[in-house]
Amino acid sequence: MSDLHVAPRLFDLEQDARTTDDYYTPAWVFERMGIEFDVDVAAPPGGISWIPAKSYFTQADDGLAQPWVGRVWMNPPYSDPTPWVRRFIDHGNGVCLLPFCKSRWFFRLWNEAPGLTVPNVSFKFAGGPGIALTSAPFGLALAAFGEECVEAISRLGAVRKLA
Repeated sequence: MSDLHVAPRLFDLEQDARTTDDYYTPAWVFERMGIEFDVDVAAPPGGISWIPAKSYFTQADDGLAQPWVGRVWMNPPYSDPTPWVRRFIDHGNGVCLLPFCKSRWFFRLWNEAPGLTVPNVSFKFAGGPGIALTSAPFGLALAAFGEECVEAISRLGAVRKLA
């Protein structure tokens, strides 16, 4: 049987340790949003216990190659967020956390997301088990698709809503 029909994997190796792309969203963000997700599409190995998602995809699962169903949570690899943002916009139901930056993908998100907020609180990423909190080295924004998701991010700051 030929392997020509198999799509290339997003990553060559499975993740078995923390990487420079691992910025874990702190629990208070989810507590404030007060919403449950069907899937975390870009989770570290073993998932994150405080993220209220029914299931998750790790690097080994290749979240971009999996079907996204229902409300998604997305805190993607910041080294290459473009394909993740495209997929998130196309899916159209969920919340994502991304660096606030000048990039084509961010402007697309700005123009298409029904809700977007820049949190008005000091933001520190959770380091994972046994790793200290670290200040975000860049500005952050949350974008939302779906009425309940837009309402959820409004609990984190003023939301710019599309008409």
